[in-house]
Amino acid sequence: MKSTMELQVGIADYKLGSSPVKIVTYGLGSCVGVSFFDPRLKLGALLHVMLPDSSQFSGQIKPEKFADTGIPLVVREMEKHGTKKSSLEVKMVGGAQMFSGPGAQTIMNIGERNIAMCKKVINRLGLKLVAEEVGGNKGRTMILDTSTGNVTVKIIGNIIKVI
Repeated sequence: MKSTMELQVGIADYKLGSSPVKIVTYGLGSCVGVSFFDPRLKLGALLHVMLPDSSQFSGQIKPEKFADTGIPLVVREMEKHGTKKSSLEVKMVGGAQMFSGPGAQTIMNIGERNIAMCKKVINRLGLKLVAEEVGGNKGRTMILDTSTGNVTVKIIGNIIKVI
């Protein structure tokens, strides 16, 4: 049996791969993982978004770190490999509220802001958001299977979902 290669995506990074590759990112707390899958080409990408909005920062920025710059970057990269935007299936995982205590909800709502910005950019680009596993207060691991487009979500506490 042929083993499947696994690509690991770090924080504020992305990877692109085609079947039978699995692309995985660990440690999605308030960060959001966004997967992109072209069923015709069996081509996928996984982006690990750390912050919602690059306009809050000056100087050199890493586009993959932000929802507003990272999502368009990944779509452009996929288009270079023959993908049409209209055929992409997008899924989102993460955006948890990882901090608790007085004022944490209003001050540290990075997860909520990441989710909102990812949805806004996905919508603006005319992409199809087909599934999501977001919010809550538990960390997650996200695995994109480029042979099927399925995303396996492992939630702290041994809960596993396929979206």
